[in-house]
Amino acid sequence: MAPGGSAFKEVLEFHSTVADCDVANSKSENNITPTKGTVVLGGKHGVYSNNGVHELLECPVCTNLMYPPIHQCPNGHTLCSNCKLRVHNCCPTCRYDLGNIRCLALEKVAESLELPCKFQSLGCLDIFPYYSKLKHEQHCRFRPYSCPYAGSECSVTGDIPALVSHLKDDHKVDMHDGCTFNHRYVKSNPHEVENATWMLTVFNCFGRQFCLHFEAFQLGMAPVYMAFLRFMGDDNEAKKFSYSLEVGGNGRKLVWQGIPRSIRDSHRKVRDSQDGLIIQRNLALYFSGGDRQELKLRVTGRVWKEE
Repeated sequence: MAPGGSAFKEVLEFHSTVADCDVANSKSENNITPTKGTVVLGGKHGVYSNNGVHELLECPVCTNLMYPPIHQCPNGHTLCSNCKLRVHNCCPTCRYDLGNIRCLALEKVAESLELPCKFQSLGCLDIFPYYSKLKHEQHCRFRPYSCPYAGSECSVTGDIPALVSHLKDDHKVDMHDGCTFNHRYVKSNPHEVENATWMLTVFNCFGRQFCLHFEAFQLGMAPVYMAFLRFMGDDNEAKKFSYSLEVGGNGRKLVWQGIPRSIRDSHRKVRDSQDGLIIQRNLALYFSGGDRQELKLRVTGRVWKEE
């Protein structure tokens, strides 16, 4: 349960069917020091150089590769635009004022370079022109995933197996096997609906992992509940699956069918796009029956693989 949430009773029932100029130089993971070698590029072999020019493009403060505008002091020492602000316009090498001098020659030299993706160790074997490399890395399919846990702002990143272990060991998320689920959600005072999130479980299906979310929040002025599924993998893989959710009572029911969203999309982005089963509070209380003083919802669903 998210911090600040009310007390809830949750029953899970799963049925398996399958200052100054002195700035510390901290080594960044973005720093790349390629050596001469051969990598695969679009089915071909690409060769990148070890002539040392790339070392000139490393910012001496953050050690990241520099992109235009590249700044220099009157003595020719360079640094990136982000660090220029950090050092208060004072050269970290010679302590001269930096001014507003750009190193156009170095920016031009960078155009001739080709470098490997920084996620090479994770499986990306492509090389890119210097100024295309950064854009590629922002969308590289080998880039680490962010932790999909919705109950806190977790900064952990990693591949899928590492995140599954992290969710289980650090967030104590329940893990289940099977492609169908049956969840009963009970709230004693449903009239107190604050923004809160719950990730109910992670379950293994077809050898992949899916995150089932259930959230309570305000949609405009209306309090609502929402259930949706996220896929632990990229969007192109998520599109190979479909899922359905169903909730009801008193002879009525709501059914949702959709495609699970990749965890590349945050749970907040999925929620704000309303891409899931949304239940208005009044209807949820009608489904619950009784005197409408206690919420009792049973959410069932299944996942299947598209042919």
